[in-house]
Amino acid sequence: MKTYYLELDQDYHQPDAAANAELDNEALIQDTVEYYESCHNDYLFAWCNRQNLALHYGYWNSDEPYDHHQSLLNTNRLLYETAHIQPHERVLDAGCGLGGSSLWIASEYGNQVTGITVSQKQADYANRQAKSRHLNDKADFQVADYCNTPFADASFDIVWALESSCYALKKDDLIREAFRLLRPGGRLILCDAFMLKREFNEQEWKTVMGFLNGWMLPNLSDRANFSAGLERAGFKDIRIQDISSNVLPSSKHMYKTSRRLNPVQKISEWLGLRTATQTANHNAGLVQYDFFHDRMAEYLVFCATKP
Repeated sequence: MKTYYLELDQDYHQPDAAANAELDNEALIQDTVEYYESCHNDYLFAWCNRQNLALHYGYWNSDEPYDHHQSLLNTNRLLYETAHIQPHERVLDAGCGLGGSSLWIASEYGNQVTGITVSQKQADYANRQAKSRHLNDKADFQVADYCNTPFADASFDIVWALESSCYALKKDDLIREAFRLLRPGGRLILCDAFMLKREFNEQEWKTVMGFLNGWMLPNLSDRANFSAGLERAGFKDIRIQDISSNVLPSSKHMYKTSRRLNPVQKISEWLGLRTATQTANHNAGLVQYDFFHDRMAEYLVFCATKP
């Protein structure tokens, strides 16, 4: 039986991209922009609402029936509380998407928040949302690569990365930039999927590739390698929380939603109304539940402090 191996820091975001191919960060960024701008309406229709603007998994730790939109806000609250963020601290939302977390932080706690994204469409949308919510004095959004930002050293107290670290071609680049941007005592807080294994049979490999290709992800790190990267950069007090079981209800909700929309997807494909990127995004919603449920990956929160 053939075995497939997922390399660390290689680029798998395209179906035809072979491991150990020449790495091209600019091409990855452009594909990421195309993905999010192409799937903008899909997220608004099938996942978030116009209040939470959340592009991430939800967190659920209640015996009450699952409430999807509440779970998305729960993830924000979990990160804010885990990092012990104070209202006076300045936050960089690194990979802010539509601005959902930034606007929530500014509204709930009054922090000054700067959100960065590689998509001009997302930055413009988020700035319009800030203005319409009368939060433009607290939250601003701009286009920047979170691995190479225009900000001065020690500009922020918090670097927040909610399901955005997965888009870094080399995770160490993001970690080093976060360390540079933080003031002493500042914290990097992030949550994301991390690999639990790297060898797969053929069926598992299809699931892994569906997950990565569908969401334009170059690769995923793992607990040990990401922790080592934080240590190399100089971070201390590294705390890790496994919330895989709390995210699984959200993952199941995504699977059910994707299954429910499958007939619409198929008809739209047949009519030529869906792009290849939108189709891959839909398919990722179908495979991602097995990705977590079958323990190919875990969902972790990292919090690390700059001394």
